[in-house]
Amino acid sequence: MSHEPPVVTKSFLQFEQEHIMPIPENKRTGTNWSIFAIWVSLNMMPLAVVTGAVASGSYGLPVGWSILAIVAGNVIGAFGAALHAAQGPHLGVPQMLQARAQFGYLGASLFALIAFIMFMGFFASILIVAKDSLLVVLPEFDGTLAIVLFAVIGIVLCVFGYDLLRKTMVWLSIFIGIAVAVSMVMFWMQPEIVTSRDDAAFNPEGFFAMLAIGVVWQLAYAPYVSDYTRYLPKKTGPKTAFWSTYLGLMLSSVFVMSLGVLLGAANPENPLAALGDHLGAIGLIVLLVFAVSSALINGVELYSAVMNGLTVLQSNFRVTITSRVRVWTTIASGTLATVIAVLGQGDFMLNFEAFLTLLLYVLIPWSAINLVDYFIVHKGEYSIADMFMPDGGRYGKWNAVGLWSYAIGLAAQIPFMITPLFTGPFAEPLQYIDIAWLVGFAVTAVVYLALVRSSAKRKVLQA
Repeated sequence: MSHEPPVVTKSFLQFEQEHIMPIPENKRTGTNWSIFAIWVSLNMMPLAVVTGAVASGSYGLPVGWSILAIVAGNVIGAFGAALHAAQGPHLGVPQMLQARAQFGYLGASLFALIAFIMFMGFFASILIVAKDSLLVVLPEFDGTLAIVLFAVIGIVLCVFGYDLLRKTMVWLSIFIGIAVAVSMVMFWMQPEIVTSRDDAAFNPEGFFAMLAIGVVWQLAYAPYVSDYTRYLPKKTGPKTAFWSTYLGLMLSSVFVMSLGVLLGAANPENPLAALGDHLGAIGLIVLLVFAVSSALINGVELYSAVMNGLTVLQSNFRVTITSRVRVWTTIASGTLATVIAVLGQGDFMLNFEAFLTLLLYVLIPWSAINLVDYFIVHKGEYSIADMFMPDGGRYGKWNAVGLWSYAIGLAAQIPFMITPLFTGPFAEPLQYIDIAWLVGFAVTAVVYLALVRSSAKRKVLQA
């Protein structure tokens, strides 16, 4: 009789089982390349192109100044996002679930809900831009049907989970990168197109507004970077997670948004249409690639929305997170976001710019608290078991220090805010240069650190 151990076959596709629970070491299949490819692919979509077009189209900046603002904003923002990503291999849990250490078991669910709304907004926005790309090529195609079809693709990918998303992103990063590179080369060979705007001129408010958009574009990834780096082996370490995330996010964002700058200069009203207008058949092929790839990429946005939705369910309703719960949460969330996309097709660019601005103000204080707590206060040492205790364990249900710091940081931004609905009193003296995010980050970080140390001293005196 043979005593050889049985051969364990591993299927090509793994259905996700861990959901929001810590990823065990033997299931950490992520690599440096897979993390880099995920973030490269996520920016290779028409939404990034349209965002870059804001600089030359909406703000009227020359091509050179537009690209400089995009580079500066993305370099700054990606640094913050990558610092959050460095937490993944060490802790092994989703990014916003780790916020329980800063805000408490129930307090963190408020921020998970905010992140859930944000990812739902991005999922809907990507559906709209993907539909627009398709309609440039096939103008007779029904726009609502296109949104629904693209949504179904993203939902199916998300249902399978991380493994399928990771493999999809690796291949997409290659194909879409080629399409974007070809488009940029062809536009640079036609300088009369991208320099045709006579009214293009440097203006500080436009430059710094675009810089802020670059920052928020990157920080919008911060609430879910660890959702993917948690699949890196712990021995990989934070440095590898940091650089794989930083380079993937920053390089691809600048690359794709720069194409958007050229398209915005060529056609400020409809930048995506400039691909077909000026690049002929190749431009139409690129638009089709964008449309299909956006549907695939969107699975990542929905995946992170679901991770945050599950965190809210577990925190507030004591729901046991199973595969069935995750799948139905995915379907329900994807359906809701699809309805939002169908209803929000009109005035998309105006609404999207307002969405990005508000997103920056909301994310900044959370980011400051998370980074200060992880790198300065706790130096990465947390009790993962306590994060899953209904009473919050050592972190409690509500952490007053974290919540008050967030409120103060959010309030500090108000005098400097520049939004379609509200403009702070300090905006005009500053020539409408948006520095609210800088003020918010600095104030939040200082206040949180001061309150943590004050609270620690009180506990020592009481002991």
